[in-house]
Amino acid sequence: MPRATVADLAAARRVLVYGVTGSGKSTAALALGERLGLPAHLVDEEIGWLPGWRQRDGDEQRALAARIVAREDWVLDSAYGTFRDVVVPRAQVVLGLDYPRWLSLGRLVRRTARRWATRERVCNGNVETLGKVLSHDSVLVWHVRSYRRKTEQIRGWAADTDGVPVLVVRHPRELDRVLRELSAG
Repeated sequence: MPRATVADLAAARRVLVYGVTGSGKSTAALALGERLGLPAHLVDEEIGWLPGWRQRDGDEQRALAARIVAREDWVLDSAYGTFRDVVVPRAQVVLGLDYPRWLSLGRLVRRTARRWATRERVCNGNVETLGKVLSHDSVLVWHVRSYRRKTEQIRGWAADTDGVPVLVVRHPRELDRVLRELSAG
């Protein structure tokens, strides 16, 4: 995928925000949707998770993602491997959050601790429990398992000269700058 510019992002009507767990994809997608006047869709909430931390069936995930990306205007805050091939061809720009591991993991640890302590409801009413946080399928373990694969995906897309343009940001300050430029434009 060729490199994208802030101008490409400003003109886009279909944007995929992609990054590692804990990079702030949902927050970025909501901010981007607000600035571009596009509906933002949060994958964990709308596609991925059901109450009781049950993950939707892959076919159902694909169908839900296909319905969202068939529209002309959207920002999606991720694309699971089960439906990434449905999303990427429809995106006009991919915003890649390619943050260092220490940064994204630190953010994730703080967010997870806050959610556990406050019993904040997320993803269709689910709650981070101590058992969930310490389990083999916790979000923290998922970060460790998936970090390399997700960063390689972003970098691979950015290095490819064909496909959807990719705007890679390597630090939250860069994302803030992009969002400021979008607001000013």
